[in-house]
Amino acid sequence: MSDKIYDLGAGFWNIQGSFRLGGIINVGTQCSLVRLSSGGFVFLDSYTLTDDVRSQVMALTDNGQKVEAVLNVHPFHTVHCAQMAKDFPQATFYGSERHRKQVPAVQWSDDLVESKTVAKRYSELEFSMPKGIYYISPNEKVHAGSLLVYHPASQSLHVDDTFMSPPSKLLKALLPELMLHPTTKKALKNEANAGKQYCDWATQLAHQWRDTRHFCAAHSSMVNFEVGSFEQALLTAIDKARPKLERA
Repeated sequence: MSDKIYDLGAGFWNIQGSFRLGGIINVGTQCSLVRLSSGGFVFLDSYTLTDDVRSQVMALTDNGQKVEAVLNVHPFHTVHCAQMAKDFPQATFYGSERHRKQVPAVQWSDDLVESKTVAKRYSELEFSMPKGIYYISPNEKVHAGSLLVYHPASQSLHVDDTFMSPPSKLLKALLPELMLHPTTKKALKNEANAGKQYCDWATQLAHQWRDTRHFCAAHSSMVNFEVGSFEQALLTAIDKARPKLERA
């Protein structure tokens, strides 16, 4: 499966790439490119660009010179950070505390990617951190936590792992078009009402970002929602999971 870049309009491009578990099973990954009002660009997540996708990105960004920053929004997505830093050496790299520890070769900004400082710096984007679950889980196998990013101009939502869609046509026929990450229950914080906090956060998000048309998720295929459909799909997923999460 070759990498693909999708122009979602209003200065937002989503890149669907490859990531192989054990070098065999391709579960896919992603990054997104956003054009700022200044004319500069930022990436959401790191990915090693190759072939036609790399050529298209370089053509858009003046051979990479207009890339101002890379916002690495998932603490456990670190594989491509070092290469991305080599490809865009002039860019500011933002990440979580885990990024700094896992990839010390990258010169990370002092401002954490999830900070209010970074959110204020990029007014074209809206950010949301899940409540009730760990952003950086103490269990290295639990990846449900991530910083979600919404681009209102293109109605595009970039999300790694926290929410997902079926990755194949076969699974799409059997499963809902939007689901919670399977490790969500394991990601709950050890505190009272953690499950309720998470479900209430996700419910509020469904309303706040109800206009989402393009759902861009890692390890999933992209979903293009009709007007209003995203809100209902997320509410359905939360309503189904709420009893189990609130009992945890």
